[in-house]
Amino acid sequence: MKAGIVQSLAKPGGNATGLSSVALDLEAKRLSLLKELGRDISRIGVFWDPENPYSTLAVKQDETAADALGVRLSKVFLRAPSDLNNALQALKREGVQALCVQGYAGALKSRSAIIEFAAANQLPAIYISREYVVKGGLISYGSNLGAISRRAAGYVDRILKGAKPSELPVEQASELELVINLKTAKALDLTIPRSLLLRADQVIQ
Repeated sequence: MKAGIVQSLAKPGGNATGLSSVALDLEAKRLSLLKELGRDISRIGVFWDPENPYSTLAVKQDETAADALGVRLSKVFLRAPSDLNNALQALKREGVQALCVQGYAGALKSRSAIIEFAAANQLPAIYISREYVVKGGLISYGSNLGAISRRAAGYVDRILKGAKPSELPVEQASELELVINLKTAKALDLTIPRSLLLRADQVIQ
């Protein structure tokens, strides 16, 4: 809604509706989870694109959360794969000790390279969805995209039967999942706290 895609969640207007995996309040939780890993993390790196509405809003949430947690945030510009090398070099110069990776287009396009960078530089990183963790990322916390896809099928069915998108409220994801990759944790010489493992929806061995 803040990005201007719909007028409101209840009455989207126009020709757009559906389900949203965007939950800006989860940004604070992701930073908090990084702090729970047990390492003395004082500087966290984030990628961002100031022209991307979601990225801009997410960074504001990250900045507020970082202040509350007593950590410093290092923002590096990433819009396209051509920006990636400069972004990664900037993270090295900043001396970040962990990464919090947003789900906007610029970061998604460089997903594999970001995971490889985190591994090569021994950086704990948290992502927005389990897809990152399956590919070797350490931890993710966010909307269950499988559940969203299943719910989306119902919207398609209603529209095909004549419902107007403008009259169908936008639903926000209600199913969240925490996924942890223990193989990646071992490679980082990181012991995941038992309290965190017990809360995980999936642990990849």
